[in-house]
Amino acid sequence: MKLGFVVLTYNRPNALLAVLHALAPQCPPDAVVVIADDGSRPDSVAALRSGLPAFACRARHVWHPDVGFTAARARNLGALHAQADYLVFLDGDCLPGSGFVDHHRRLAQAGHFVNGSRVLLSAALTNRVLRGEVQLAGLSAVEWLRLRLAGDVNKLTHLLYWPAVPGRVQEHFRWNGIRSCNFGVWYRDLQTVNGFDESFNGWGHEDADLVLRLHHQGLRRKNGHLATEVYHLWHPENSRSAEDANREKVRRRMNSGITRADIGLAEALGYSTTVVTELN
Repeated sequence: MKLGFVVLTYNRPNALLAVLHALAPQCPPDAVVVIADDGSRPDSVAALRSGLPAFACRARHVWHPDVGFTAARARNLGALHAQADYLVFLDGDCLPGSGFVDHHRRLAQAGHFVNGSRVLLSAALTNRVLRGEVQLAGLSAVEWLRLRLAGDVNKLTHLLYWPAVPGRVQEHFRWNGIRSCNFGVWYRDLQTVNGFDESFNGWGHEDADLVLRLHHQGLRRKNGHLATEVYHLWHPENSRSAEDANREKVRRRMNSGITRADIGLAEALGYSTTVVTELN
């Protein structure tokens, strides 16, 4: 099974590099890391390339022009250029914990997708991490407890690895906790439903729509808590002006049986403005 990691980014190279530095030591040589860039400025791209860690596997940068919030398109382009059997989607502000790659590999199962979980970091702790003052991978349980008591993290579930936790697999679609910032899926299944739907405009719920269509296709949701946590660096909220419309679009699809995206992977094959760069 060839693993592909698709890391979404947009004009936040310091956070992206922190994610890549946490991911690089875990990636096996036969994997691939694809940075799915939603139109970052040239200075952000230059910062990425100058600070890129050494990967044992192939690393690619897939960029398309900035035309607004088009995370679905960037993820589809990343998935296409990963050329992998199994994809793990990450956001460029979500640092994988130690064991993240191995745990996702172990949870991968035919007929299932994996919905990962996250630990939220405060603004103060985020700044310390980005300045290199705190190395999350090296913290002890006592230090994590202190951070939790200080309000710098919202939970401590990453301290417990329990791959066989009861209730990991869900039979029914539900909104709660859908996280495309930490999400594993077989490429063949993503291709069957035509990937993320780019007809969703602005921030919100294109990930829920993907999960709904995978569910309609007969796949089962496997929750990745107590195994695949990432550390989500704080940032100001994106504009949510489109959230209500996007949520309503998913609700209308709930009982439709729809499986394929209106605009997705198949359409992304024809984009002429995509720039793909091998980074190593």
